[in-house]
Amino acid sequence: MLTFEQIKELIELVAERKLQGLEVERSGFRLKIDGYSATPAMPAPQAAPAAAPAVLSPAAAAMPAADTVHAAAAPAPAAAPSAGAHILTSPIVGTFYRASSPDADPFTEVGARVKKGQVVCIIEAMKLMNEIESDVDGVVVEIFPQNAQAVEFGEPLFAIRTA
Repeated sequence: MLTFEQIKELIELVAERKLQGLEVERSGFRLKIDGYSATPAMPAPQAAPAAAPAVLSPAAAAMPAADTVHAAAAPAPAAAPSAGAHILTSPIVGTFYRASSPDADPFTEVGARVKKGQVVCIIEAMKLMNEIESDVDGVVVEIFPQNAQAVEFGEPLFAIRTA
């Protein structure tokens, strides 16, 4: 098993060298760090695969490549139908799910009215299911990530028009 300091050094190495990623397995412990991506920045919903594997990426927000991707994607929501709407962002890194199970109805849809405190999605992080609640009353005008897509801390999840 790796210590916290060893994991931190590996993350810094991936960030400094702009590596695409790193995978380490030791004594049944497996760590995968995603890093630099040479592909051009695209809005998250079109770029994600249907079922992304869970990835441990605790320092993704600190990596230069992640900052560049988010900075390039930031202007897109302003030109979208969500202009002027409140943006609910991801409080954690994990996998975004629109429903509590594959056969359940989604927590919310575009055009649905939500209330402050209402669960709008789940983000799975390290096998823990975290219910994400709306922080405003309003109408959902856009859902940014696709179901089962990996999301980063601070990434836009929903655009909610407050009235």
